[in-house]
Amino acid sequence: MTRIYFVRHGEAEGNVMRRFHGYYNSPLTENGREQVRLLGERFRDIEVDIIYSSDLRRAHHTALGISRAKNDMPVIKRKALREINGGKWEDVPWDDLTTLFSEHYETWLNSPHKLQMPEGENMWEFQARLLAEVDGICTENNGKNICVVTHGTAIKVLLCEYLGVGLEGFNQVCWCDNASITVVEIRDGKYNVTVEGDNSHLGDTGTIEKQNWWKNTEGGQDIC
Repeated sequence: MTRIYFVRHGEAEGNVMRRFHGYYNSPLTENGREQVRLLGERFRDIEVDIIYSSDLRRAHHTALGISRAKNDMPVIKRKALREINGGKWEDVPWDDLTTLFSEHYETWLNSPHKLQMPEGENMWEFQARLLAEVDGICTENNGKNICVVTHGTAIKVLLCEYLGVGLEGFNQVCWCDNASITVVEIRDGKYNVTVEGDNSHLGDTGTIEKQNWWKNTEGGQDIC
């Protein structure tokens, strides 16, 4: 059996400033760094054979926190694990997207699987990129416990596949908190999601419960 621990990066500036950060390379906040410390403590008791990370610094710095807890295990950076390329949406406040890109924004809210980011990726390209990268990582590390540090929408589109709802079921899949853990086990080519968005190690440092966007369909979804 191969086991993957998918980790969403710690809280980054885009998460608290409510700006769209896909490829935009924002740093962790002070609270995000504390989340990473707590995440590292959580991973002290988790067996990990190898660590992969998106090359964006919010993910890479999160992976380094896990690395420190595992006796400085090397972190392998992969560009293909990045968040979606938002094109013209990059670093735009979420509140401004509703007016600057009203048609695209409505698609994001109501039919996200149909979204083509202006001068960026569409959702199908994005999902295909991630699935191919994760499949390759699993092939290279068959039978191992793998940690993959990536991004919020990246984990959602992967779960669309692993939960069997398809990309059309994107809005059925819950958002994972920053620095949360999702576990997927692979046996005989079949994927089984055993843990989804576990943030129990974060205590009062969690990000998502302090925000209202995810409770309000008019507020937009948080890609960062």
